[in-house]
Amino acid sequence: MESVDVRVLRAARDWRAAGEPVLLTTVARTWGSSPRPAGSMMVLRNDGRCVGSVSGGCIEDDLILRFTSAHGGPGIGSGTPQLLRYGIDADDAHRFGLPCGGTLELLLEFNPDLALLDALVRQLEAGVLIQRTVNCASGAVTQTPAQAPEALRFDGDTLSHTLGPQYRMLLIGAGALAEYVATMALFNDFAVTVCDPRAEHVGGWSVPGVTITGEMPDDAVRAMRPDTRTAIVALSHDPKLDDLALLEALHSAAFYIGAIGSRRNTDARRQRLIEHFDETQASLQRLRAPVGIYIGSRTPAEIAVSVMAEILAVKNGVTLPAMLSVAAAKTELIGP
Repeated sequence: MESVDVRVLRAARDWRAAGEPVLLTTVARTWGSSPRPAGSMMVLRNDGRCVGSVSGGCIEDDLILRFTSAHGGPGIGSGTPQLLRYGIDADDAHRFGLPCGGTLELLLEFNPDLALLDALVRQLEAGVLIQRTVNCASGAVTQTPAQAPEALRFDGDTLSHTLGPQYRMLLIGAGALAEYVATMALFNDFAVTVCDPRAEHVGGWSVPGVTITGEMPDDAVRAMRPDTRTAIVALSHDPKLDDLALLEALHSAAFYIGAIGSRRNTDARRQRLIEHFDETQASLQRLRAPVGIYIGSRTPAEIAVSVMAEILAVKNGVTLPAMLSVAAAKTELIGP
């Protein structure tokens, strides 16, 4: 599975290459609650076909009626970008299915330049992080390599949007839990790799869309070259494998590093990494273990939900209350 942004931009490029008029739409700003965050994209073809999403559906329907030939509309025209705002009053919010008080502003680009779209898609497919900047008055677009992901910026005149490789996840250990975590990660737009050098574990393991590698975990981490869009989760229950991956991951730019295990095993791991591998209490602050948030999970599927919830919270910049950690909740409910 690949990034939604890449799918949107590839569709825009392919439709433009086929001579189809298209409208590229980006959520530029939101106020209050909004069904889609700033930066969400959708491309709309003249016959009403679309890829991507900027709302729960009602705004897409309105754009189809306003700008395409579907249902007898005027068709997608040309010209400089336009700004379109939805949800200014309660009637609009209700009509377009926006949450109470929700407002969003869209940047509409009519028939974006084919050569620029093609160059952008090729760079994104090659794993390059790109900052795409649109001048709303002139429609001029610049696309330059970026050093790090940034939140979308829009000042009313210029929109700067960092686009890049989708989020990645490396799972250590090809077990039942990894199957559920991998499946959920795919649904959440992660590119997933599972590493397990144990042939007997990998032999019967299969989740469509997941890359499987049999190299040693530390080599797999190095080969991935983790960046700020990478999550690494040790799930093998084998210290020889999990520790190798964690020792590399802790000194990488990965935004999330987690490891499965009981509270006792987690404490033993921390002590082992400090005594024998020169880690410190400070360096181990980045390690989330036992992995996941506490939801009373017992089965692999339930544990996977708790793991994925924690990963998404960290990805989205949400600070979780301390009592949601597995260790803290179990200490409170069960005791040390």
